[in-house]
Amino acid sequence: MENQLAPRDVLGQTLIELAEEDSSIAVLDADFCTASKITAFRDRFPDRFIQVGIAEQNMMSMAAGLSTVGFTCFASTICAFCSRRACDQVMTSIALPNLNVKIIGLYAGLFVGKNGASHQSLEDIGIMRSMANMTVVQPLDARETIQVLRYAARHRGPMYMRIGRDPLPQYVPDDYVFRPGGSITLRPGGDVALLAYGDLMPQVMSAAEGLASKGIQARVVNMSSLKPIDEEAVRAAARETGRIVTVDNHNIFGGLGSAVAEVIAEKAPARLRRIGVRDVFGKSGTNAEMLARFHLRADDIEKEVRDFLGPRFHAGNAPG
Repeated sequence: MENQLAPRDVLGQTLIELAEEDSSIAVLDADFCTASKITAFRDRFPDRFIQVGIAEQNMMSMAAGLSTVGFTCFASTICAFCSRRACDQVMTSIALPNLNVKIIGLYAGLFVGKNGASHQSLEDIGIMRSMANMTVVQPLDARETIQVLRYAARHRGPMYMRIGRDPLPQYVPDDYVFRPGGSITLRPGGDVALLAYGDLMPQVMSAAEGLASKGIQARVVNMSSLKPIDEEAVRAAARETGRIVTVDNHNIFGGLGSAVAEVIAEKAPARLRRIGVRDVFGKSGTNAEMLARFHLRADDIEKEVRDFLGPRFHAGNAPG
């Protein structure tokens, strides 16, 4: 498709615009600014850019300290390193004292080039969601990424932003404004609800089209706000379809599937199927190889949804 942008492509320019509006904004980087596309910020504001090197734990502590003297700090590195490697510093130095630090995690989920399991982040959403005071978001496309960054600059308190590496079409409308605890319905449907976010959305939308060709109308909802989650959207999906499928670029434990299960269990009984990485580590490979190996292609998702719905919804038998 034409005019696709990667969410990371807008980081540098958006941070520059925010820093021009707010002199308190500073950026810390752990030797990753070229890949994260924030070198433009480094060049424009060298006095508000700190290159800490490959020292993610120190970076979180430094960001925490700077926030106590009035800086709004954006700390940027690979998702796996800011969640797993720096977990204790994030929890003890940022989340516990509720400091104003924004963590930018790059190379989300399985899609990390060919860097393999050590760089793939299949636990980060679960880690960050479990921390009190932490807001957790994965913006869907470049447009939503801009809006999430703008919200983060205004928001007081810790925030984890999981940013996609690869180009995607724009899904959110031009006048979209991000709000925590919100969602966007990208496709209507009353037979089943597909709840997803980020990099896998093209596969989910294609799966919904495949289902529609067989008479199954799947609602598709972008759940970019992972904490707080849009409980009303989950309750509406449960009430109006009775069947929910979550799709995670993450372990099935701790991600969107777990967040939705919590809402369903307490507030909106419905059948649930979780699609994602099924409690195994990742592997080195291209995006296409990862999609195939972990059964996350559009055809895989469509088949999983049809199996979940059962024979009453098989081709030619979908309820009218």
